[in-house]
Amino acid sequence: MTHPLKPGQWPYPRWIAHRGAGKRAPENTLAAFRAGAAHGYRMFECDVKLSLDGVPFLLHDDTLTRTTNADEALGAGLSAVAGEHPWGTLALLDAGSWHSSAFAGEALPAFESIARYCLQNNFLLNIEIKPTPGIEYHTGQVVASHAARLWHGAATPPLLTSFDVPALEGALQAQPNLPRGLLLERLWTGWLETALRLGCVA
Repeated sequence: MTHPLKPGQWPYPRWIAHRGAGKRAPENTLAAFRAGAAHGYRMFECDVKLSLDGVPFLLHDDTLTRTTNADEALGAGLSAVAGEHPWGTLALLDAGSWHSSAFAGEALPAFESIARYCLQNNFLLNIEIKPTPGIEYHTGQVVASHAARLWHGAATPPLLTSFDVPALEGALQAQPNLPRGLLLERLWTGWLETALRLGCVA
């Protein structure tokens, strides 16, 4: 990735489908992206974290309980923390039935599959880095590196965002030319200085 955003340049649309239009379909799934596209969206936001074996995949929560059948599929006594399971286990979960029976069997998507869907259809992407607690910096590094590889040569890079400062620090270290944004629930002391230090564009 060799084309950082220039001052005054903002290539992203005003309207973005959150979690891939996650009200119309199960959030952070390919079905949600397809639903957003069907409603005219050309940019999507999704949440990306790492499996135990380092595979980036889409999920908002730290745990699997709300948006998958993990309680049933994994059995009693096993951790519900998503980052404590390998991708081979996560890929078999049902991430659709919680939303409605129409999406029963919808899988958790690997980040790479969503990236390729966006690239093949000329969609833009806002990647929110959602690290498992304890591996924030590493998650930022890995997600940014995968994004740079997948979008190599693309006209418009993905926008990397996070509420987590160490995750953005990792993204900056790994791929400084990918645009970054600091997400805020409140204006904490030093937020602007932090955003400037991280080279954030948003």
